[in-house]
Amino acid sequence: MAGNNSVNYGFFPRPVSYRVIIVEILVIIFLCINMLLIVIFVKKESFHTSARYILFFVTLLSDSVLLLVSDILFILTHFEITMPVWLCITISVVVLLYFIVTPVTLTAMTLERYVAICMPLRHGQLCSTRSTMYCILIIHGLSSGPCIIILSMFFASGSLKFYKQSMICSGDTFSLYRWQDHVRSAVYQLYFLIMGITIAYSYVQIMKVAKAASGEKKKLTQKGLKTVILHAFQLLLCLIQLWCPFIEIAVLQIDFSLILNVRYFNYIMFNIAPRCLSPLIYGLRDENIFLVLKKLIELYGCKLHKILKSENTIKINVKCLSYF
Repeated sequence: MAGNNSVNYGFFPRPVSYRVIIVEILVIIFLCINMLLIVIFVKKESFHTSARYILFFVTLLSDSVLLLVSDILFILTHFEITMPVWLCITISVVVLLYFIVTPVTLTAMTLERYVAICMPLRHGQLCSTRSTMYCILIIHGLSSGPCIIILSMFFASGSLKFYKQSMICSGDTFSLYRWQDHVRSAVYQLYFLIMGITIAYSYVQIMKVAKAASGEKKKLTQKGLKTVILHAFQLLLCLIQLWCPFIEIAVLQIDFSLILNVRYFNYIMFNIAPRCLSPLIYGLRDENIFLVLKKLIELYGCKLHKILKSENTIKINVKCLSYF
């Protein structure tokens, strides 16, 4: 059975407990931020008709699902809890799918910025709410491609006896032979190559418009360029995650004692970190979301102040009554 996989689920030998605590704290923080932004999107009706916000909502859901499921696998692996192979396959399919959904959605968001800046007259038609819904279906259809290929190789190679076993669930589940790792890696790298070319093309075209633009349009194009660069950086982090197994093999041959530190670093930097960039790119940089977030904080701040004030008033009244 192959010992390495091209998608890192957070699987590594049992680490020191403080590492698990750090991972859980990071996951909880990022999930809370994502949930807050999801609530903002649901409550703000004007976001429901904008392609960029709808796609942003898809990335938030995708990142949240991937963080939650991969974290569950991480905990189960840490405590060496076994499960039936069929259940492991079901959980892993979710990870395989949403591992690709986020970068494909990022590419779609980049194309939306390209249309908005380079083809503003056609933006309303190409990026309507209906077109965005079709786009989401296409995103999930394209993202299921690697999952179907990996499952097809797995079902063609595995015996019926294997499915009845219980095991610690990890990415190795789908790697019965070494060649399956190579095919999986090739498929993912082809996907990321196409997405990288698409983002690079969009950046070049937006940069051309930025050079010729002036005034408010120049500010818009400059902001669009920065967004595309951040999308490219996030895509790069996802791509590096595919190279992690090869890095781990090299480290394993040099010094076995370093492998725990390397896998821990890879899991945080290339599995967790890319999932927190979507809130940073759109949640904090976008003026509309930032204003809603600011109002929400002020609203709950006022409510908390009133509650604390009423509690203090009650305490004073109780103290006064104690004198009688």
